Amino acid sequence: MTSPPIQWYPGHIAKAEKALKEQLKRVDVVLEVRDARIPLATHHPQVGQWVGSKARVLVLNRMDMILPQTRQRWIEWFKAEGEEPYFTDAQHGKGITAVAQAARLAGMEINKRRRDRGLLPRPVRAVAIGFPNVGKSALINRLLNRRVVESAARPGVTRQLRWVRISDQLELLDAPGVIPAKLDDQTVALKLAICDDIGDAAYDNQRVAAALVDLFKQQEAVSCGLSPPHPLLSRYALDSSLFTGEAYLHVLAERRYQGDTERAARQLLTDFRKGLLGEIALELPPG
Repeated sequence: MTSPPIQWYPGHIAKAEKALKEQLKRVDVVLEVRDARIPLATHHPQVGQWVGSKARVLVLNRMDMILPQTRQRWIEWFKAEGEEPYFTDAQHGKGITAVAQAARLAGMEINKRRRDRGLLPRPVRAVAIGFPNVGKSALINRLLNRRVVESAARPGVTRQLRWVRISDQLELLDAPGVIPAKLDDQTVALKLAICDDIGDAAYDNQRVAAALVDLFKQQEAVSCGLSPPHPLLSRYALDSSLFTGEAYLHVLAERRYQGDTERAARQLLTDFRKGLLGEIALELPPG
């Protein structure tokens, strides 16, 4: 199935990135929010450059969508890389207190330096950055304990940068999702499309759903208990091991959707995104 490469860089993101770089000068701490199902694919390659010497808190959202043992493996992997990941489920408010605490601790150094210069302490300024639809706005609403920023299960809802006060000690900048101007690695682009972390105008549903089936097969071969076994067989009573992703989609369409392959593709993607196929990570720790 050939279709153009997946590329998505809408105008509002280019504009937001420019504004974000300006605001970063005023920020003390960066909360980098990634999707726990694809923590490597949702790492923006320019984050290190933007953060510079500022404190950074790594947040892996949607922890409810991967198995606890997979989460544990990622914690071990990130710690070996010298990073402390904070897992959250912003939708249900899990892991939020630890993130707020980490942001405040990371910013305490700022006020220590202010006091040393005879200045009064001020709230720590943090920014939440990450790809579209990884759950930044939901995280901010949880940090605030009220719905202040619009949050929805689709990419590109936040379009303006705005400061919100979390507490006397913490102010947070809600920034629109940022994404590389060019997605050079199409494997990464497919994972972003599968997880709904880029706009759906950028891709072909059938190609992406077929890629998801192929990914499941690869995972089953190497997952060693880090993914639920045979998720498609459990859901659709149709074994994927006998087919390529593309062929599976056609057979599924014939059996369940009157031969409508587009409908089968949409349903498969929706079921995955809603967690109806199980707690499935599309990336496992390297090595």
